[in-house]
Order: sequence, then structure tokens, then C-alpha cells
Amino acid sequence: MRILIADDDDALLEQLKKSLENQRYIVDTAKDGQEGLDKIFDTPHDLIVLDIMMPKMDGLTVLSEARTGGITTPVLMLTAKCDVNDKVKGLDFGADDYLAKPFSLDELLARIRALFRRFGSVSDPVLKAFDLQLDTKTRVVSRNGEAIELTPREFSILEFLFYNKNRVISRFNLAEHVWGDDFDPFSMSNFMDVHIKNLRQKIGDSGPVKIIRTIRGVGYSIKDSEQ
Repeated sequence: MRILIADDDDALLEQLKKSLENQRYIVDTAKDGQEGLDKIFDTPHDLIVLDIMMPKMDGLTVLSEARTGGITTPVLMLTAKCDVNDKVKGLDFGADDYLAKPFSLDELLARIRALFRRFGSVSDPVLKAFDLQLDTKTRVVSRNGEAIELTPREFSILEFLFYNKNRVISRFNLAEHVWGDDFDPFSMSNFMDVHIKNLRQKIGDSGPVKIIRTIRGVGYSIKDSEQ
């Protein structure tokens, strides 16, 4: 299951990310409303945890824009306010549940589990291109039915390319996704190329039609098999 958390409280964001990852969720984060909205439209998620009070764009506006744009992903709203009007607005704008700060981690996890039981998974857990498959739930990659063993970073690279299928992803954005704040573009400039090379070898991507395509001077892309 993939969850997006949008909140401008860095400490809370890091705590929630670690706690949810320990529960084997895949977690994306955003530190302001605009970044959250961009990620909502860029990557399919199974659940969105959205703070109301955020810079650049407040959570209610993000929610409204997402719903207007056809995003039906379940949304759990967070707020430091106890005003009933905020809860009513959030629900009217399309939120599926509401949790006031401060809250316990156990309560948040219970709300998340309840939403998953209520709605199930929004996105297909199995991502495909040609005869290559990646199961986001079991984290198993296979080709022609044979499992392929990848390192955690190789899996993250392949998963991110799958989620952005038919789009070109720059080397920098891909590396930033995999390494996060640990990525140094000056000392690690060739790391991505090395990992892509190893990944291609493991998935047998050596035929005339490549699954992972190199876009010279830009980055990489995975396209649908018929394209």
C-alpha cells in the first residue's frame, strides 16, 4: 500500500514516515500544499494523509483541486484546530475521515486500517511492462514468471519508473527519490547510471526493445509495451 503524507511539520512528517514504513507501507511525503498536489497527480496512491494548515496551498484547497481533477483516493485530513467548521468543510470538500492534532500514532494507524478496509486498494498492486511485473504489495519482481532478486534501491528505482510509466524521469529526480536527503549530486553523479546498468542486467533488459529506455541528456523512462 502506498501512502502520501502532506504536512509542513518536519519532525511529525519524519516520525510518521518511519512509523508507517515500519508497518510495511510505502510512504511519500510533501512539505507544503503545492508539492502535495503535484505528487497526488504524479503518482497513484492508496491513501492520502493531508494536513489543513500548510504553506503555498492549504489542505482544503489541495483536496478540492484533487477531487475536481478526478482523484478518488481516500483522504484522511489532519488539523491542529478543533473547530467543527473545519471538520465540516473537510468532509464537504471530499475528505473521508478527520483527525485532530495532537493524536496518538496508534489512533492514526487504526484510522488508516479502517480506511483501507472501507475502500480497499485504489491502485493495482501489480505493475507491468512487457513481460516484466512488479508487485508493490509483496515486493516481488518477476519476468516470464521467474522471480528476480533486487536490492532495495534497485527495487525503488524500478518501482518509481513504473509509477511514472510513459513519462521521462530525470536522473536527479530518480536519485533524489531513492537516496532522499543523502543524495549529493556532486559526489554521486554516476551512481544512478551504475544502478540502472545493474538493474538492466538483472531483469534481462538486453534485447533490441528496451524496457528501461535511456533518454539522452535527460534520464530514463518505461513505456507501455505497445508504444
